[in-house]
Amino acid sequence: MLDLRRRDVITLLGGGASTWPLAARAQQGGRLRRVGVLVAAAADDPEYQARNVAFLQSLQQLGWADGRNVRIDTRWATTNSDDVRRHAAELAALAPDVLVAATGTITVAALLQATRTVPIVFVVVIDPVGAGFVASLARPGGNATGFTTFEYGMSGKWLELLKEIAPGTTRVAVLRDPAIASGIGQFGAIQAVAPSLKVELSPVDVRDADEIESAVTAFAHSANGGLIVTPSALTTRYRDLIVALAARHKLPAVYANRYFVTGGGLTFYGPDFIDQYRRAAGYVNRILKGEKPADMPVQAPTKYELVINLKTAKALGLEVPQALLARADEVIE
Repeated sequence: MLDLRRRDVITLLGGGASTWPLAARAQQGGRLRRVGVLVAAAADDPEYQARNVAFLQSLQQLGWADGRNVRIDTRWATTNSDDVRRHAAELAALAPDVLVAATGTITVAALLQATRTVPIVFVVVIDPVGAGFVASLARPGGNATGFTTFEYGMSGKWLELLKEIAPGTTRVAVLRDPAIASGIGQFGAIQAVAPSLKVELSPVDVRDADEIESAVTAFAHSANGGLIVTPSALTTRYRDLIVALAARHKLPAVYANRYFVTGGGLTFYGPDFIDQYRRAAGYVNRILKGEKPADMPVQAPTKYELVINLKTAKALGLEVPQALLARADEVIE
């Protein structure tokens, strides 16, 4: 799958003139526009490779061919905040026409620190108002706009899903990053529905690998436990460890990103992230044609996915209800 995506990228970057859209050929005579993309992930990460391909393909369909009428500068940072800030400053120094914050809050914050004038399009941001990125969803007001992923109220659905797939669960550890507004807000939304489901919650603050391992191991010493892993740069960084801990301690878990489940986790419910990257290309196109991010509303997801790893369910001794399997968009066996 990864090799195919790499071939897709090569095709996008090096295709012949006969393959680019008419709009791209028509715009060839104008000046070369510049787009900077900041990704807080490794360049060989298959999930973010797929998202990048979706973004590039959509841009090409809108008439923007990399190397023909637009230059796309992509910086692959780690989830280390110092690395992200350094790459953000490098991109801003290139004086691009638009910047893309391609990995949520950590990349938006870094780009806004680097520039308050260059337009920024963000994706997979949970609470852009609470984080101070925009004045409001309807009227962002500054140099940034884009696409949100989760309303806080949706976080309660993760707990409902966990109880549906593992009815015996009475204790749930919620992995969150307390340093970001969404980490606190999502825990609050989960906490609001816990009493009706007769579940006791335990917040687990995510800072480093040792803290995650010790907290999850201590939590797992008592029976009937489960996990909810909320989205953040840190849970992304330690996703392999988190999935391994859930398997080791036989903890059913619900994740906020699909790549946890393709990596062996139990279930994912959330937005179609690939769709967000396609829609982000549309916003980049509009900005390149003269619109201002201050006047472009922040948009919510339009597609959601439920993915269940049946192999993992069997390893945990869980019988997934047929009604839940019927609702799933994908079942991994």
